[in-house]
Amino acid sequence: MTKALIVIPARYASTRLPGKPLLAETGKPLIQHTVEAASQVADADILVATDDARIADAVRGFSGEVAMTRADHQSGTDRVAEAARARDADIVVNVQGDEPEIDPDHIRLLIETHRKAMGAARPAFASTLVCPFPGGTDPSDPNAVKAVLSQPDEKGTQSALYFSRSLVPFPRNDGASPFLHIGLYAFSAKSVQQFPTLSRTPLEQTESLEQLRILEHGHRIAAAIVPHATPGIDTPKDYAAFVGRVGRR
Repeated sequence: MTKALIVIPARYASTRLPGKPLLAETGKPLIQHTVEAASQVADADILVATDDARIADAVRGFSGEVAMTRADHQSGTDRVAEAARARDADIVVNVQGDEPEIDPDHIRLLIETHRKAMGAARPAFASTLVCPFPGGTDPSDPNAVKAVLSQPDEKGTQSALYFSRSLVPFPRNDGASPFLHIGLYAFSAKSVQQFPTLSRTPLEQTESLEQLRILEHGHRIAAAIVPHATPGIDTPKDYAAFVGRVGRR
């Protein structure tokens, strides 16, 4: 079994928080926190994928490994595919660079789920994670992506039936609650290279969710449930809260 490869795409441009990967009020750039968290996963190599020399220099500054990629990628998965092309890995994991508190156990579960799902009667093209909606959050918030899951397959693994920014399933009766989608993905070495060749699809464009491209092309996304999501960094307020948490450790 070859090692898994964890690729962390990182862009300098951000509408709400420019230069996000390089913010360093904790004494370390944000991207370093994410790399260090991912590095706790045994039997996995870590690679940052970026098109920005400033980010590349920062990663090399803490002895991280970096791959320079094209600047015109439409999605993080496209960037991951380019970075992973020359690497020897049976599973490629996409971990966002703005997830400094990512739980290594979640990454391990994702890798295990995808290994299992690749060997199912209907192999998975990709695998991802979901969790119950946290208390006090609004499931109807369009920024919180909802996932609807199938019943388990013969290996006990569920699949994603649909993802939406709308509230699904619609709560007409009791029976099912929405899951919050966590934006981690695992691919095989083959499927991550296939993803950029898939044409964009109507649902993907309507919802602005790239994972719908996989489903619309008839492929399977396996899904595992974790107890909770870890906080990502999207806004200055998010980053300030993260700095506060790091300062209390």
